[in-house]
Order: sequence, then structure tokens, then C-alpha cells
Amino acid sequence: MAVKIRLQRHGKKNYAFFDIVVADTRAPRDGRFIEQIGSYNPNTDPATIVLKADRALAWLNVGAEPTLVCRRILSYEGVLLRKHLNGGIAKGALTQEQADAKWNAWKAEKDAKVAAKKSAITNAAIEAKKAAKAEETKVKEARAEALAKKAAELAAKQAEAAEAPAEEAAEAPAEA
Repeated sequence: MAVKIRLQRHGKKNYAFFDIVVADTRAPRDGRFIEQIGSYNPNTDPATIVLKADRALAWLNVGAEPTLVCRRILSYEGVLLRKHLNGGIAKGALTQEQADAKWNAWKAEKDAKVAAKKSAITNAAIEAKKAAKAEETKVKEARAEALAKKAAELAAKQAEAAEAPAEEAAEAPAEA
């Protein structure tokens, strides 16, 4: 029986999330599966991946073939690197300590990259909010200035209107 590690689609239209499953190649995409080994949600930034790495590695070791997308996910999570290092241990090219050291170095670098991306996204959102607030403050100040200018013009017109009848009243008795 040929076995594949593949995605099983769930969710609404244009908002899909996936389970990572081990299934017979003859089973339908969203149909029967042997084991669920994780989930993948591409709707978040960065994408959320929950994976049972030990189970994925076990299935790879017994011959399960991942699909292209699952291969990328397994590579991203380091399962394929772990399989490669285990192959080196089996051949005698590496010791377990060397393989663990390489794995830990890779994992630390990967975690640092993901943390940097998350902080960059957060910082970009904060900067966008600051820029929007600054723009809003500019607009608010411009409106306040325009209102103050209109109020000054209105006060000047009212003062002229009040002075004009007073001048007419002063001129009227002088004519009589």
C-alpha cells in the first residue's frame, strides 16, 4: 500500500486551513486517512504550523512520500533535516552528539528568523498606527485653523456691521 503525507482541506471558501495527514494514495483528498500528524493555517502571518515531528519522521522512515507542499512544511519544521542527520548517523559519518549539535544550531537560527519576522510585523503595525495618528493630527489642526480663521472673519464682519449703524446714527443728527 502506497502512503502519502498530504494536506486535508477544511474551512470556508477563501479561508482554508489544512490538516497534515498520512493517507493511502487511493483515498480521496478529504476522505479517509491513517493518522493526523499536524495542522497548517496559512491565514495567519506567519503561517501557523503545528506538527508532531516525531510521528512525521517515523512515517518518513517507513517510506511515506510527502506531497510538494507537505515536503516544504516538513523542511520548514526541520523534519527532513532530522531524517538526513539520522541517515548520517546510520552510515557512521556523524555521531549522535554532532547530529544533535547541528540540529540545535539550525533550530536556534530558524527560531530567531521567525521571531524577527514576527517582531518586524508588529513594529510595522505600530509604525502604521503612529503614521495614521500623525496624519489625523495634521488634519485636525488644519480644521481647527480653518475654523479659527472663519470665526475671526465672522467677528470682523459683525464688528463692521455694528460700527456701520452707529456711524449712520451719528451722521443723522448732524444733518437735522
